Amino acid sequence: MLRIWLKSLVAALAAFVMLGAAGWWLLDQALAWAGLTEANLAAPEGVRGLLAALGVLLGGVVLWRIVALAVLQLFADEVVAAVEAQHYPSAAASARALGWHEELGASLRGAGRALVFNALAAPLVLVLLFTGVGPAVVFTLVNALLLGRELQDMVWLRHRPTPQSIEPLSKLERFGLGLIVALLLLVPVINFIAPFLGAAAAAHLIHRKEANPHVL
Repeated sequence: MLRIWLKSLVAALAAFVMLGAAGWWLLDQALAWAGLTEANLAAPEGVRGLLAALGVLLGGVVLWRIVALAVLQLFADEVVAAVEAQHYPSAAASARALGWHEELGASLRGAGRALVFNALAAPLVLVLLFTGVGPAVVFTLVNALLLGRELQDMVWLRHRPTPQSIEPLSKLERFGLGLIVALLLLVPVINFIAPFLGAAAAAHLIHRKEANPHVL
């Protein structure tokens, strides 16, 4: 489990750094195009660089969970397989292997949904900006809904016989799981292991629910 966590963490940080560098360059170029040049500033590069860096930092607060979950999706099969092998050997024996194309597809679909829903929530966040806590509450609730779905699918995709199979968790269970992980993603240091904890928790929740479907 430690090996898988380190691998996914390095991949997430590398992706985050590359996205940050690309975002900084794009913001810098956009500011230059908007008119922050030598014509109206004494040191335009420094001002643009500072504004671009602040923009990247603010964007990173929102995008980290999206990047972390997208990367974890690529290693989700290994994470869930490790939990099942130790705690649910019968489930591990009957699980189907996911191809890299299926894992990549699930990762891209999850990241796409996260970007779309966070973008749709952005206007409400701007309206609630004066409240201080409003934006954090909105993003946490939106991502709780998304995370619950993604974490369930990490386990479910390994076992469902057809795409039309009934989902193992209720909407309330998915939201509760997603909310816990979304809150952990807000905590410094813990946010690096939150997606991992979420994947392991989803495996336990789904297999225990299958063993006793009447228990939440």
